[in-house]
Amino acid sequence: MIHALSADEFGRLVASLTRPSVLGEAAALAACLAGAWLLVRLLRGREPKPGSIWFGDGVIDGVLFPVAALALALAARWGLQGVLPLALMHVAVPVLVALLAIRLTVRVLHRAFPHSSFVRAVERWVSWLVWIAGVLWILGLLPLMLAELDAIQWKIGSTRVSVRNLLEGLVAAVVVLMLALWVSAALEARLLAGATDNLSLRKMAANALRALLLFVGLMFALSAAGIDLTALGVLGGALGVGIGLGLQKLAANYVSGFVILAERSVRIGDMVRVDNFEGRVTDITTRYTLIRALNGREAIVPNEMMVTQRVENNTLADAKMALTTVVQVAYGTDLAAMMPRLAAAVAAVPRVLDDPGPGVQLSAFAADGLELTVVFWIADADKGTGNVRSDVNLALLRLLDEAGVEIPYPQRVLRRAS
Repeated sequence: MIHALSADEFGRLVASLTRPSVLGEAAALAACLAGAWLLVRLLRGREPKPGSIWFGDGVIDGVLFPVAALALALAARWGLQGVLPLALMHVAVPVLVALLAIRLTVRVLHRAFPHSSFVRAVERWVSWLVWIAGVLWILGLLPLMLAELDAIQWKIGSTRVSVRNLLEGLVAAVVVLMLALWVSAALEARLLAGATDNLSLRKMAANALRALLLFVGLMFALSAAGIDLTALGVLGGALGVGIGLGLQKLAANYVSGFVILAERSVRIGDMVRVDNFEGRVTDITTRYTLIRALNGREAIVPNEMMVTQRVENNTLADAKMALTTVVQVAYGTDLAAMMPRLAAAVAAVPRVLDDPGPGVQLSAFAADGLELTVVFWIADADKGTGNVRSDVNLALLRLLDEAGVEIPYPQRVLRRAS
């Protein structure tokens, strides 16, 4: 029966789209699209706004273009009623609604989860489902399918639930969660804009705000689906048991993330060393901390490890870091005259701090010479430590060569037994 109705509706649709009056509708629709493009272009300005949900990366790939086009198309359809037999407008409106739903989902997910590979799979599924629903709407089959789905019911306690209720609840949940993610992404961008020393606190506030908005959105979605929220008490108890048994580590990581952000023991931008991995903290999420080493490698460290294990923070109280290098000079070298010259040579190296200044110490009487330890300080460890140590060693070598001081090397005497 549905197949026969689909064929009839399709035949009537094709017949209506072949009438001469469609040309007038096409002109009106083209004017609506051009007006929407011009409106977005004027509001967007000449400067691009990458990552914007409203404008997107271009003129027509944001949410504002389908919104404006849909509004103009609805106005045009209202104005053409009684003037022309409408056919093309009945197709254009569902297409624009589907385009709006897809654009909203894609832009919000990209903004909320910019580095997630799962987003692309969600985009494909949403696109397929939205376009299928749009085709059913155009063919007039959507009300029939909803009526059939409404007839499939079962009883849960004292409440009757149908497949249609579940689908409508799912759609409502998706819409509400998309709006919640949109609002949280906008507020997060506003909170993190211009943040410097209080970046960690702002990050914690943004994470808490996103969790609160998602929770409120989920409650509204469940209420819209007709689900009794008093039954969530049982679900909450089961969730608590699940956390207590199987999700201990996950819950501990989330709690530890908020503890780190609240205590500010580790902040975004700090140079830390955790589990023999050293680098700069680039992000602190609710579950893990992202550390980027100077060689480009990145480590994803669970927040529980940042709380329960030893963490060396080189920039928590002071960004200055002490580095050392060792050099040997021959026995008999005038150290009283040479040590100040070595300190002055190190002080002349770029990135070496004057306060505290470099120091030279006689650290050991080695087998082959006098061992001198040179201590110097830097304030930009994020630029690397091996390069500045190399510059210091080269400066020491030039000075020793100019002064004619010998750098001893191991010598061994072999005696042949007679």
